Amino acid sequence: MTSASPLPLDSAAILGGGLMGRLLALALAQAGCRVDLYEAGSADAEGAAARVAAAMLAPLAESAVAPAPLVRMGLHALERWPQWLATLAEPVFFQREGTLVLWHRQDAAEAQRLARVLEATVRTVPELPAMQQVDSAGLAALEPSLGQRFARGLFLPGEGQLDNRALLAAMHATLRAHPRVALHWQASRSPDDFTPGRAGQPDWVFDCRGLGAKPQWNALRGVRGEVIRVHAPEVGLQRPTRLVHPRYPLYIAPKPGGMFVIGATEIESEDRSPASVRSTLELLSAAYAVHSGFAEARIIEIATQCRPTLPDNLPDIRQPRPRVLQINGLYRHGFMIAPAMLDIVLQLLQAGHSPLAEHFGLPGLARLGAHDATPLETSICP
Repeated sequence: MTSASPLPLDSAAILGGGLMGRLLALALAQAGCRVDLYEAGSADAEGAAARVAAAMLAPLAESAVAPAPLVRMGLHALERWPQWLATLAEPVFFQREGTLVLWHRQDAAEAQRLARVLEATVRTVPELPAMQQVDSAGLAALEPSLGQRFARGLFLPGEGQLDNRALLAAMHATLRAHPRVALHWQASRSPDDFTPGRAGQPDWVFDCRGLGAKPQWNALRGVRGEVIRVHAPEVGLQRPTRLVHPRYPLYIAPKPGGMFVIGATEIESEDRSPASVRSTLELLSAAYAVHSGFAEARIIEIATQCRPTLPDNLPDIRQPRPRVLQINGLYRHGFMIAPAMLDIVLQLLQAGHSPLAEHFGLPGLARLGAHDATPLETSICP
């Protein structure tokens, strides 16, 4: 699980109870720290971006919009997630059956462009399993219900997914039962509320609030996403499936119990109002074009949320003052990279530098840079 090296802190306050906050709270508690987790919302993570997600672990597929460092982080996380899930109090659905990419005949040129991007990614990150071109017979072998609907596709082996809401619930149950963890829901806090290292204060403060940290990190912006959850027991898709389209590339992620998460939209806006009729119709029409069984699906939820994003669309870690770390900017790749971000943070705490960040190609995360008020290595010890 976490590194065997001891951490130089006995207590921590974690601000934000979304994906990153819960992961960090578990890691610190398992390492022997006393942890207080503060979240402005409720235990069900209703306001967290992690709740409105498909939780696909697809580094090669995401390389269409993600640079090589994030691809490497995604590969790392694919190995780390099963280790994390084994420590939780409740089981969580996890699979690595690969990703299937499809397109309609009129979008063949767009599919060829995507294939070239994926091939270039594999050359840059040779640890990735190579993608496979499949014909209708190959498609039928992977997904029997699709072999007659599509002539060609791409198969990206080794990619995975998990059940995001089951994961959030299982982490909550595990934290709630842990003797070194105190959970504070409906309790909004900022780093300014603490003086870490002083008597009666936590040794360290970790800010994982996503867009809630915007007052302290002005560069953050929200990128809107819209996701539809449907119950479609007649649809037999076994793995995440993506549809190439020049305007609204679609993903369909099957979850346990005949549930499917359908999404595609990405809008540069912090608007969290309900989804529009247009985007809803486009998502559902595209899903129906992949599998006609969605015609009889029951719509369970249409949800919107904004993902915390930095100007370069890359995650970052800052130390604005001694013993305070800000972890943010996971954008649309939260589940794909969160375990890698966590391991970087643990290395920074243990040694003041992160070989993992250097391996991923993120030298700015290997040591806290000039934009930080205090270099981490000068204040690493309590």
